[in-house]
Amino acid sequence: MTGSEAPPSFRLAYVPGVTPDKWVRIWNERLPEVPLALTQVPAADAAGVLLGGDADAGLVRLPVDRTALSAIPLYTETTVVLIPRDHLVTAAEEVTVGDLADEVVLHPLDDVLDWERPPGRPALERPATTADAVELVAAGIGVLLVPLSLARLHHRKDLTYRTVTDAPESSVALSWPEDAHTDRVEDFIGIVRGRTVNSTRGRQPEPARSKDGRAEATASARRKPAAGKTGGRTGGAAGGRTGGKQTGSARRGTGGGHRGASGGKGKGGGRGGRPRQR
Repeated sequence: MTGSEAPPSFRLAYVPGVTPDKWVRIWNERLPEVPLALTQVPAADAAGVLLGGDADAGLVRLPVDRTALSAIPLYTETTVVLIPRDHLVTAAEEVTVGDLADEVVLHPLDDVLDWERPPGRPALERPATTADAVELVAAGIGVLLVPLSLARLHHRKDLTYRTVTDAPESSVALSWPEDAHTDRVEDFIGIVRGRTVNSTRGRQPEPARSKDGRAEATASARRKPAAGKTGGRTGGAAGGRTGGKQTGSARRGTGGGHRGASGGKGKGGGRGGRPRQR
């Protein structure tokens, strides 16, 4: 899909725990004429939403299918264990997976951590969702390992969390279909990567126009020196190198070559510009 086929609005999907507010605010400041529509989707459904054309891009959790989706990793989250406030684990600032070996560790069906084998003792059943697992933690049934953003999303006064130093981590990325890299997607890429509003990376810049509507010269053309001034540096050096076999008038040079040839400060001009004594 080309940039000219970009839809009039931009549809952004995002998974639980991701907070796109800052990027949405910048979008609205830079592109007020293009509405941005937000849709929260379960992490497991994000790829299907993008490939099905229900969103132009998404803030998703890795991994994704790189044969169908492009992805730009944005950040990696710390993993924490969610526990009741009176749990023994709260005595430490951080723990390891081994410290949870005797705990019942809940493993919801929508878990976003890539475990080879979850730690601790398994529960009798797997909760359907992270939200269900949080309720079980509050009831004293077990503990739950999640990315920090999900612990904050499901904050409760009777629960707290501690960092787990050696647990798998979850990374968040901006993703979109391989065959749908539109100008709108490129605009959002620029925002999440911190490009300035004047950056033209990934897009062809439009020429600036004067008040009467005519296109102005580009910045590079405006900086191009006049023909008579090109010898300021190059002429001096060239004159200095060749001046050794010239007459005295050639030593002084003309225009821009005067400085390098006669001043003796050019790299090759000082010595080469002096005529030989016979």
